[in-house]
Amino acid sequence: MAEASRWHRGGAPKPNLHYRKEVEIRTTLQELSLYFLFLINLCILTFGMVNPHMYYLNKVMSSLFLDTSVPGDERTNFKSIRSITDFWKFMEGPLLEGLYWDAWYTNKMYNLKNSRIYYENILLGVPRVRQLKVRNNTCKAFSSFQSMMSECYDRYTSSNEDTSDFGLQQETEWKYSTPNSSSPWHWGFVGVYRNGGFIFTLSKSKSETKNKFINLRLNSWITRGTRVIFIDFSLYNANVNLFCIIRLVAEFPATGGIITSWQFYSVKLLRYVSYYDYIIASCEITFCIFIIVFTTQEAQKIREFKSAYFKSVWNWLELLLLVLCFVAVSFNIYCNIQIFLLLGELLQNTEKYSDFYFLAYWYIYYNNVIAITIFFAWIKNMFLAIINDTYSEVKADYSIGRRPDFELGKMIKKSYNNALQKLRLKKPQKDEDNKGMKDFTEQARREDFDENEIQSAEQMKKWKERLEKKYYSAEIEDDYQPVTQQEFRELFLYAVELEKELHYISLKLNRVMRKISALQD
Repeated sequence: MAEASRWHRGGAPKPNLHYRKEVEIRTTLQELSLYFLFLINLCILTFGMVNPHMYYLNKVMSSLFLDTSVPGDERTNFKSIRSITDFWKFMEGPLLEGLYWDAWYTNKMYNLKNSRIYYENILLGVPRVRQLKVRNNTCKAFSSFQSMMSECYDRYTSSNEDTSDFGLQQETEWKYSTPNSSSPWHWGFVGVYRNGGFIFTLSKSKSETKNKFINLRLNSWITRGTRVIFIDFSLYNANVNLFCIIRLVAEFPATGGIITSWQFYSVKLLRYVSYYDYIIASCEITFCIFIIVFTTQEAQKIREFKSAYFKSVWNWLELLLLVLCFVAVSFNIYCNIQIFLLLGELLQNTEKYSDFYFLAYWYIYYNNVIAITIFFAWIKNMFLAIINDTYSEVKADYSIGRRPDFELGKMIKKSYNNALQKLRLKKPQKDEDNKGMKDFTEQARREDFDENEIQSAEQMKKWKERLEKKYYSAEIEDDYQPVTQQEFRELFLYAVELEKELHYISLKLNRVMRKISALQD
């Protein structure tokens, strides 16, 4: 940020209070170029993590598991579920048909270890179904209705959760499983649900799974205390190197009915496979280097300006951007470590449920943090700071009646002229000035000026150029500068010579006027 104009009254000026505008503008241009490179790197990093295949994979899977109905019964797709009967129709119909693809479209059977949904997407492990319940008498009925209501089930909370076994009490679906502390909770429409509950996994055989559903339905696995059922499974498409983690959620609110929701996460957990992936990896390393550079710069500013640093909104935005960058890097490191530790183990257990939801959850959070970071990075675009400072300086110049100097344009023009001189496409400015002086002297001699007048004019021209460079240069930061004795003597001599010239010109004009009058008479 540009500092306010300051000057020293009396004595020699303090060097640390005066900054040359040329140095300041050059520094600003360097910072602008560095920040522009940072934005380019961040954009490549952000948009390089996503691709159109993610959208199309989510679209085709959501169409299969959300919109497909049993022929002749529109109420059997997942979106239209409103009752327990509708739920079991969906489980025994569209879900079962969508998960098990054991035949080609010509009805030719093929034997594979894993189901291939749409023949291209491998079902990883086996799907899992999980239920959370609440205890009876978790709510209190009004006294007038207690004789009419022997049971009362409140909304789901961790304190109201029912952890006791029920039903047949033989398999895992009838016995409570303790939650895993490392897995994230699920935020639904009518509650926040933790892990654990009454869990069972599906078989690799379609017929066995169908018999399982029928057995659960006939033995009332879903009760009045049921508050939510999760259906989780994961797919992998080797053609596009994407994992699709799917969660279908059916909430049973205390008001009755069923509210359905879903999550489809297409993520790239195998990060570094192609050459393009290694380009993204180099951008990640460059991103870390930029963070170190910007952190060092801000630390130097805080050490230099101390509490005054925190009075600028731009500085607070800079700190916010750095915090988001560090959070994004932390998420990325954590995700890569977890993927390295868990991915191999999950892929080996083909007969069990593979919990890729945990990995996808943190991967999506990393993408969200990067998206917020790039948003604030563009907000903090350094062009806004330049426009703000330039507007303030121009407004201040007009307020004191002084013509504003547009130093940025002069700086660019000067750099352009220097480049032309180095390429020998333009003569140095000093040579042009000397040539101009010689031309001025020769023209004066041709017009019959005497040598004293020519020398006096040359001296005045040199004084004028030197004084203009001192007091009207774009390189000077302050509006006022202290005048030394030597400079005062030069100013005095310049004024004296200027007075002589004015007197001499006045005499010449008087003689000319007298001659004109004489000719008219």
